[in-house]
Amino acid sequence: MSQSQYPVEGSGLGLRRSLLGELTEAHPSQIDFMEIAPENWIGLGGTFGKQFRYFTERYPFICHGLSLSIGSPSPLDMDFLKDLKDFLKNHNIKAYSEHLSFCSDTGHLYDLMPIPFTDEAVKYVADRIRTVQDTLEQRIAMENVSYYAAPGKEMEEIDFLNAVISEADCDLLLDVNNIYVNSVNHRYDAETFLKALPAERIMYLHIAGHYQEAEDLVVDTHGADIIDPVWALLDKAYEAFGVVPTLLERDFNIPPLKELLKEVDIISSMQNKWNHQHDQQHA
Repeated sequence: MSQSQYPVEGSGLGLRRSLLGELTEAHPSQIDFMEIAPENWIGLGGTFGKQFRYFTERYPFICHGLSLSIGSPSPLDMDFLKDLKDFLKNHNIKAYSEHLSFCSDTGHLYDLMPIPFTDEAVKYVADRIRTVQDTLEQRIAMENVSYYAAPGKEMEEIDFLNAVISEADCDLLLDVNNIYVNSVNHRYDAETFLKALPAERIMYLHIAGHYQEAEDLVVDTHGADIIDPVWALLDKAYEAFGVVPTLLERDFNIPPLKELLKEVDIISSMQNKWNHQHDQQHA
């Protein structure tokens, strides 16, 4: 996916309700786009509905879903997809992404569960992704997820991820922190994994913080500041793929906006550095 094909550009921030007041007052210039979970906003009226409309009229938005459950044995929720399609259109949402995982069977779970890394699962998941794309009438991006066990594993994570993206003909939401987390927990080289991903499929990037449970166990929380090795991996991503739109995720332990914007500024400065290098090379 070339830079001109990205649905958004620059540095972004996940919009959380606790930030609505500060963001309305501050109008921070370093935020180029925002992202929300559509499940938290579909059908929402009243004050929150008006506040959300205020932001969608001023910023490009991407939706990052929570409940598609693309790897679930249960049928896809076609009523939800219909509501989602209307929501994306009504708010001029630039793109939609989801997790390459599942979170439901007979009911919704409270976690994103790993899909078995098998050929059978590749075909099953890819078929469901194609159905979603046909229903929404647009390409979607699937995110590489953090996982802590690999039940039924028959292939490596990188091979499973690449096979699903290719078979489904969809895009990739590349979560840099999840690569780092999985590289520690499953003992592989993060940079090697990164460079094995298809550059032309990348829609945008996520970066976030995590919790270090033990030397060999990292938990993906989105509840802490980003650490240096994850920033370094983001730098490697820009080196490998060029400057890709990048969003800061923070889901809890959310600091004041001023503190969050310091991390958005780091993203912007890294992007500016690589843009400058690119301009020099082509001068």
